[in-house]
Amino acid sequence: MNPITVMIADDIANTREDIKRLLYFEDDMEVICEAGDGEEAVAMAKEMRPDIILMDINMPRLDGIGATEAISLELPETAIIIVSIQGEQEYLRKAMAAGAREFLVKPFSASELAETIRKVHDTHQKRSVYLQMPPKEKDASTPRRQQGRIITFFSTKGGTGKTTLATNLAVCLSQETKGKVVLVDLDLTAGDAAVLLNINVKGTVGDLVQEQDTIDFGLIDSFSVPHLSGTKLLPAPTSPEQAELIQPEHVEQILRVLKDNYDYIVIDTAPVYSEINLSVLESSDQVVLVLTQELPSLRQTTTALKILDTLNYAPRVRIVLNQHSSEAGIKTADLEKSINGNLSAIIPDDRKTVRSAINKGLPFVMSQTGSRVALSVREMVSTLGLASPEGMPQEEGLPRKTLISKFFSF
Repeated sequence: MNPITVMIADDIANTREDIKRLLYFEDDMEVICEAGDGEEAVAMAKEMRPDIILMDINMPRLDGIGATEAISLELPETAIIIVSIQGEQEYLRKAMAAGAREFLVKPFSASELAETIRKVHDTHQKRSVYLQMPPKEKDASTPRRQQGRIITFFSTKGGTGKTTLATNLAVCLSQETKGKVVLVDLDLTAGDAAVLLNINVKGTVGDLVQEQDTIDFGLIDSFSVPHLSGTKLLPAPTSPEQAELIQPEHVEQILRVLKDNYDYIVIDTAPVYSEINLSVLESSDQVVLVLTQELPSLRQTTTALKILDTLNYAPRVRIVLNQHSSEAGIKTADLEKSINGNLSAIIPDDRKTVRSAINKGLPFVMSQTGSRVALSVREMVSTLGLASPEGMPQEEGLPRKTLISKFFSF
């Protein structure tokens, strides 16, 4: 196998030497050239065509952002990793928008550098292979099927166990229904689904949207990681800068494609009323609103139900009480009265089982199938009406922009 060819662009010679030393023992990488400023970086990249460029953001004559944009346009087969110091977040965002695939903050270790290079190279290779596919092969990889169901987990408060439930439900659906299931992590700045599934992330939804002109099933599938349960995961971004590149229209396009190619699309979201979340909620067949037996959670759930009702989402909402304990001091009947809503499912408080599963990176519906919490999630598949891929009634489409605008005018 040919080594990953690397170019280092930095105006400080000692820094270039330090980076070469960090990569010296990496057998699968080779530093083939260097550049001391942005203009030299562009010229050298055109001549040497490296797989990866490590680009410092502050350089004379032409800065890293300008060089990144020029190289990305001329050499789409070359992936650029921005190298920066702390406190340059705005520059990093601009660089990602210019075409950079990842960034590293100085100082970094040899392992961090090598791992980032491998991740970016692997993701970029998948993209390049896909874009070179003839149109007929792309069409063949996009089968037509009955539209799948989108089940979105939402909460307006952190700590409710929403991600744990979403992950275990997705795995359970794969096991129980034998349908095609994808878990989409749209908690864009704090997504942990990959951790719960013990998946090594190499490409994310943030990488995907940088190819927004060619978003279709083949490309999405190249960024989706298979889990041993049969579920696939489309991971959340690994940096805030990458997350900021994702727009509602990107998510809408991704969900339309997934709905045509999967039986179940399970989505984990951030606990906020963002425009992206509202767009996801509109696209959802079911919204699983997760709460716990704590007064702040009850209060915020009550508010959430009112907002969702105002947006005409109420028929899609299913309320799930997580971490239920008879010792919490709030009876379920009183809880339902407090939030003015009925519970669709109750998941018991079994923190020992949940914690063990998280630390092992193996969902409890697989590792501890007889536990109370696993049995409750399996029961939730039935109570939410998800036992078979067919037959869920679809609501008529709602005027998307009107409803989103309505919320943001509150």
